[in-house]
Amino acid sequence: MHITNHPILKEKLTEEVSFYFNNNYLKAKKGQTVATALMANGIRKFGVSRKLLQARGLYCANGRCMSCFVTINGLDHVVSCQTLIEEDMHIFSNDSDPDIRGERNES
Repeated sequence: MHITNHPILKEKLTEEVSFYFNNNYLKAKKGQTVATALMANGIRKFGVSRKLLQARGLYCANGRCMSCFVTINGLDHVVSCQTLIEEDMHIFSNDSDPDIRGERNES
């Protein structure tokens, strides 16, 4: 759901950008956060919790709970509710611990 014509703010967020989530091509409004763009495309599950393997997603929407972690352009554990969407961004759900030693890059 997106408000297209607000009585006070008028028309904002009208320019579209494209991005990828788990290699699926999606569109968003320029100026939205990554979390908002995912939610607007019907995506509620951003990853799984590391201990109980339960779904994680947008919870507090202000960067405090760390429930909305995603991987953006190869950078693990980015807080999606505080990161603005950009053209051709490659976003992946966060289903594991971050790769802190660069082990994926060694192969």
